[in-house]
Amino acid sequence: MKPIWIVDDDQSIRFVLEKALMREELPTRSFTNPREVLQALDSDDDGDGPQVLVSDIRMPGGSGLDLLAQVKQRLPGLPVIVMTAFSDLDSAVSAFQGGAFEYLPKPFDLPKAIELIRRAVDESRREQVAEERMVAAPEMLGQAPAMQDVFRAIGRLSQSNVTVLITGESGSGKELVARALHRHSPRASGPFIAINTAAIPKDLLESELFGHERGAFTGAQTMRRGRFEQAEGGTLFLDEIGDMPFDLQTRLLRVLSDGHFYRVGGHSAVKANVRVIAATHQDLEQRVKDGGFREDLFHRLNVIRLRLPALRERREDVPMLARHFLQQSAQQLGVEPKRISDAALARLSVFAFPGNVRQLENICHWLTVMAPAQVIEAKDLPPEVLAAIPETGSAPEPVPLIEALAPLAATPQAPAAPVLALAAPAGSGWEAGLEVEAQALLASGRHDVWDTLTRRFESRLILTALQSTRGRRIEAAQKLGIGRNTITRKIQELGLED
Repeated sequence: MKPIWIVDDDQSIRFVLEKALMREELPTRSFTNPREVLQALDSDDDGDGPQVLVSDIRMPGGSGLDLLAQVKQRLPGLPVIVMTAFSDLDSAVSAFQGGAFEYLPKPFDLPKAIELIRRAVDESRREQVAEERMVAAPEMLGQAPAMQDVFRAIGRLSQSNVTVLITGESGSGKELVARALHRHSPRASGPFIAINTAAIPKDLLESELFGHERGAFTGAQTMRRGRFEQAEGGTLFLDEIGDMPFDLQTRLLRVLSDGHFYRVGGHSAVKANVRVIAATHQDLEQRVKDGGFREDLFHRLNVIRLRLPALRERREDVPMLARHFLQQSAQQLGVEPKRISDAALARLSVFAFPGNVRQLENICHWLTVMAPAQVIEAKDLPPEVLAAIPETGSAPEPVPLIEALAPLAATPQAPAAPVLALAAPAGSGWEAGLEVEAQALLASGRHDVWDTLTRRFESRLILTALQSTRGRRIEAAQKLGIGRNTITRKIQELGLED
């Protein structure tokens, strides 16, 4: 096992830590100043460097923060614990900005210091394994069986120019699959052009897709090539195809049928040498039945269909994706990548992720900015994750919707709303009930859904807490994690006074 390196000019500190770590069967190596550490790293030809570095901040012959910066340049994954007798905010902030694993003020409690070093050792081992996995990881998204089916399909289509329809929930990574299909196709050397048909106003979408001639409409000062021409020899990805206006569906069908199109205001046909990949989160068969999507276009697009699983269907991929996104966020922000504990990963892995991979990416970006330490613990996860997942980290039991909605539907302020007597999907918990209730209120045309559900949720939560404390408000506030002034104000605002 690699040793724990201790850097401190105080001999007594070094002695105490050495003896304590020896009792824990953790090897050590001690230094009196940063210069000695850097020299040892320079001469470390056999790769037997530190497992963890524990360094003082203020020492003769060099700053611990400067040492932290130089060590991180050489060994970015090395956990560094910074200790100092000057336990001021500036030192702590500087340590974390420099990528320290944790901050240890002197005088410290020895058992807690050893526990912290133990955590750092565990983290170091995890990071080594994670780095090895990251190097060996495929270019795409996961190892779950559901994703392996997608990978196999991409492989089978690698020499084909066939049209593909990708289905899956919003945020599940449909564009990444489209890019992978392009990269592994005979058109890989050509352009990949993506357009979200739902994000462009109807009156601009035709010009965006097919281009326009000069003078075709007011403001058309020059001829403009559309996305079909920009994708010449490559792939055009049409995202959210289910939202394409009906009249434009006719034009798209014509391009897919004979390979030609006309620019807006044009009279000469333009040949389209383009492979089309489309994607949608909608049920296109149902859209066809409802008259919102052309049946002939659906069959043209639906030559090969790839269904992309939701993140909750491949929970085993969450740890790998989380580490990847934390690395990615750190690169974008120009900071040291944060590490994530097993407990935090366990909590994340049972979260429902209604926003799928995109939501996980956003959570990792939030954690990169907001998590207080270099290692993300379960308590550091964002409120929506902590509120949705039990402390044990176990998935919530399936709850019938009628039971899940009952607490929300029976507050003193609001009469019980009609409730669908359906069973929620396994593992969905009370969130599924909330979703159905929200859908019912939204469908009714009301414009106060947020306030209505928030009041009912807060009312039920406060009443339940007061019931558990036999009406003692201060104790209820403590259990809820809010201030006593907050609970008093909420009781008044929500009309919960006895």
